[in-house]
Amino acid sequence: MAPLDNVPDDSEPLADIAFGLAFAAVFFFAILTLWVQAWWPIAVFQSGIFVLAVVVLFRPRQRFPQIGYPLLPLTFALVWGLFQYFTGHTAYAFATKRGAMQWATFLAVFLTGAILFANRNGRRWFRLAMMWFGFIVAVIATLQTFTSGGNVFWIFPSGYTDYVMGPILSRNHYAAFIEVVLPMALYESLRRERGAMLYSGMAAAMYASVIASASRAGTVLATAEILVVIVLVGIRRSSTGRSIGVAVLQMVLLFGFFTAVVGWDKVWARFWAPDPMTGRREFNISSLHMIADHPWLGTGLGTWPTVYPKYATIDMGTFANQAHDDWLQWTAEGGIPFGIAMATVFLWSIRPAFRSIWGLGVIAVFLHASVDYPFSRPALGAWPILVIAMLSARQMHRRHSAEPKTTGS
Repeated sequence: MAPLDNVPDDSEPLADIAFGLAFAAVFFFAILTLWVQAWWPIAVFQSGIFVLAVVVLFRPRQRFPQIGYPLLPLTFALVWGLFQYFTGHTAYAFATKRGAMQWATFLAVFLTGAILFANRNGRRWFRLAMMWFGFIVAVIATLQTFTSGGNVFWIFPSGYTDYVMGPILSRNHYAAFIEVVLPMALYESLRRERGAMLYSGMAAAMYASVIASASRAGTVLATAEILVVIVLVGIRRSSTGRSIGVAVLQMVLLFGFFTAVVGWDKVWARFWAPDPMTGRREFNISSLHMIADHPWLGTGLGTWPTVYPKYATIDMGTFANQAHDDWLQWTAEGGIPFGIAMATVFLWSIRPAFRSIWGLGVIAVFLHASVDYPFSRPALGAWPILVIAMLSARQMHRRHSAEPKTTGS
């Protein structure tokens, strides 16, 4: 889409604020209902995203900013799924139709976000909203996992007895959600002298909740996020050396206190499991066999569970719903072209994520996707896509603006 105005305006119209609030409400609803074992929350989330996308894209006198590279592979993902469905190159047409709908949702999230966040003010307040929401969910999740006996919000039975983290039943999915918002709190705590203690406490609570979830990959990636953010802020000198030192000291104390409260024993024990790849290894081998048999067109988006029994090398005694590796599942279902398209999204995101610092969660979730399946849930996978939209809007803003090249816009 060609820009009608190459110099972005940092003022935010009231309409954009209203759309942004509605956008946030849809995302928050999606996370708060992630535990519901029914289709209606997903339908509400996707319908809300599509309605907002149509309104934002086709409202009168809409000025379209330039849209970054991720638009191409996300569009390709949707078109590829539709191609598989309409040409019959799928093992299960209904699953592929749903898979195409999921990528349509991701594309709508990206387009809506890229337009709404074309100015800095929109990006900043929305990041703050995401950060506060993540903090509140983290506090609830930590208290709940120790006191609710597996009930969601202490009321609704989940079918599990432990490690139910707020509205998210999977410890790895919960960790992926926190990975998105944790760098935002870390960044704010290091770049602001006023409120540094508050943001440090928020980051500490989020990190401690990942420890409480006992997610091994989540613990490794969240710890890496903390270290990388500190190093990058120090290198960029976004704040004075004294303020960074004070903020780091505050973070060390708060992180130490919060993690001591939740305890390291359960996640530490999981690190010492005899074979942490049990199950995942066999799923990966089966996925590789699928790719070898269907290298170019894949088996059809969303069809991994349908095709897996033919390639199974182990009987886990339960239904294998996902490959536990989004990268291999993307390639098995969509073929090598689809896997390459997703890899280009990841590779594109690395530079703007490091330049922004607050966007590093995107990299963490893509890495987490190599041992789990955060992108399989539309409500969860849309969060890193949303941050990619912010990074794209930020990149376009910096490219066409005469503002000083400072981090954090």
